[in-house]
Amino acid sequence: MTSSLQPKPAAQALDTPPDDHLWLEDIDGKAQLDWARRENAKTVEAYAQSPAFKALEAGILEVLDSDDRIPMVRKIGANFYNFWRDKDHPKGLWRRTTLAEYRKPQPAWETVIDIDALAAADKENWVWHGADCLEPDYRRCLVSLSRGGADADVVREFDLHTRQFVEGGFTLPEAKNHVAWKDIDHLYVATDFGPGSMTSSSYPRIVKEWKRGTPLSSAMTVYEGAHEDMSVSAYRDNTPGFERDFVSRQIDFYESETWLRAADGALVKIDVPDDSNTDITREWMLIEPREDWTVGGTTYRSGSLLAAKFDDYMAGKRELTVLFEPDDTTALDDHSWTRHHLILNVMHDVVNKLEVLTPPPAGSGASIAWKRESLGGAPALSTIAAAGIDEDEGDDYFLTVSGFLQPTTLYIGTIGQGEPEVLKISPGFFDASRYAVSQHFAVSRDGTRVPYFEIAAKDLKADGRNPVLQYAYGGFEISLQPSYSGSIGRAWLEKGGVYVIANIRGGGEYGPRWHQAALQEKRLRTCEDFAAVSEDLIARNITSPAHLGAMGGSNGGLLMGNMLTLYPQLYGAIVSEVALLDMRRYTQLSAGASWIAEYGDPEQPDEWEFIKTFSPYENAKPGQAYPPALFTTSTRDDRVGPVHARKMHAKLAAQGHATSFYENLEGGHSAASDNKESAFMDALGYAYLWQHIGRPAA
Repeated sequence: MTSSLQPKPAAQALDTPPDDHLWLEDIDGKAQLDWARRENAKTVEAYAQSPAFKALEAGILEVLDSDDRIPMVRKIGANFYNFWRDKDHPKGLWRRTTLAEYRKPQPAWETVIDIDALAAADKENWVWHGADCLEPDYRRCLVSLSRGGADADVVREFDLHTRQFVEGGFTLPEAKNHVAWKDIDHLYVATDFGPGSMTSSSYPRIVKEWKRGTPLSSAMTVYEGAHEDMSVSAYRDNTPGFERDFVSRQIDFYESETWLRAADGALVKIDVPDDSNTDITREWMLIEPREDWTVGGTTYRSGSLLAAKFDDYMAGKRELTVLFEPDDTTALDDHSWTRHHLILNVMHDVVNKLEVLTPPPAGSGASIAWKRESLGGAPALSTIAAAGIDEDEGDDYFLTVSGFLQPTTLYIGTIGQGEPEVLKISPGFFDASRYAVSQHFAVSRDGTRVPYFEIAAKDLKADGRNPVLQYAYGGFEISLQPSYSGSIGRAWLEKGGVYVIANIRGGGEYGPRWHQAALQEKRLRTCEDFAAVSEDLIARNITSPAHLGAMGGSNGGLLMGNMLTLYPQLYGAIVSEVALLDMRRYTQLSAGASWIAEYGDPEQPDEWEFIKTFSPYENAKPGQAYPPALFTTSTRDDRVGPVHARKMHAKLAAQGHATSFYENLEGGHSAASDNKESAFMDALGYAYLWQHIGRPAA
């Protein structure tokens, strides 16, 4: 691990009490890894040795490795590229085909990079992190590879024509790199340039322009951010006729500044609110303010989508067109450009519909209305999404439809040319005809209506004895929408369980306001909302605390830690995955400082006063009646890190609580570097819940 990811001394200003488990913060220490292996062995012995577990794991792996899955593609140049893992290629293949081939039931694929073969040749556990290819020729790419799944990666230049790494080409050593093409002979590089070059969040603080054939040390500085910033980066938009260079300073998770960079290196700031999202495509700039924004005498609502002519805006004009405005039940989920149109994906009570917007003709003012047409809505309680295939070339788009009981269907269409046609249909991995999806609304402590989805057998008996797995995330404006999971179908529904998704505040189901309602000092609302859903399930007699299990990962894993310590009476078992848990120390661990905008700064005494109310590690007490809990993590997770789960498990165990732990030595923040590891980690969580909340035999 790099020095920026090592534990730092605890903040003395907080009058920190002794921490008996601080020693576990040495991520790669021999004693610490030996401890993790011993705890792993206990968990495997208790939950992962039975024939039932092996069958559960095999069923999940069969789904993940299935050759019948839809190979989703991305257009690069004339070809369509896919990254594919299966039982014969556990690390994966980066491969390509033509659209004509892709239309066939069994396309002919050309392998571009065999990651398994590359890993064997390099003697490294490479995990694919993607490729950035230089347009418009799309011959050279920057390929990113991670050791064991960490966020940090190495970068190598690759030639798509020869299918070989470029000898003497651009290469970057392992770091949390932000790298982008300027042109064939220049890169924008933000990386670890040495002491002082990384932010407190462990991301690059300096971005440089690097010329081919010169040492990285000679690269010219483009911009330097502050140590307290989250990160900096730069890139070029190579859209023919609209070539522009941009520099971005990410102040925190939600605030940023962007500059247009001139040929002489001069920077001109794009004057939009720091907390807004912007998208600059050809002549248009789209702006999504996260707070109400008054400009030119007009106030635009938080969560709106606004359009302006980019060059006019930079010249000082403030002619804005409202493309979307939210209300109490709708929010903008996403948008995507084609060559002549903009596709909007709008959620109403967490269910999608699509609109196509067409800009006014060239020469019209920005205030001229855009033409609107429907592109369709999702089937009941399902998800529909569409995205342009090549925004520089044409108006083709891919469209997907998916639901909890509806395997994904992929369509292809062209805007203005009728209905899209079916390209691929994902297989069903369980008998969905036996189940039904319903949406309900619980009432939280402050009276807010909180939606949740329930997937259960059609003949479900409301006898209070159904094993229920309740899942949520509740952070960073991320929405949980209906989607198909063969693994959940096999591992939970077919075994008699009920699956529940809680759309709690902190997420983005109703736009920025839904997220902001649970920020920082209001964080406990995520827990109140989740508890309200649990209480509603119990009041409806779907389940009871003895049969109600809760699961979540990352920020959702923090939620699980809080449900354990704050609402233990509601649950029979809890699974917390790759979680933040020690909120007193979180800013000192891995990339924790990057989330201060979400949680607050524990080194500020006034902020610690509210943070400590949702710090599970702080609030775990002996003598309390906690349900059994499983904490899973990964040694190679350099985003949240394994420290939180290690310490939480150790503290609970020392206090005499029923706790289990598993740390995968690979896998990064996903806790798995291939399908086999994913199947094991998923099966472990489900098996743990089944053992503790399953319906007893009649």
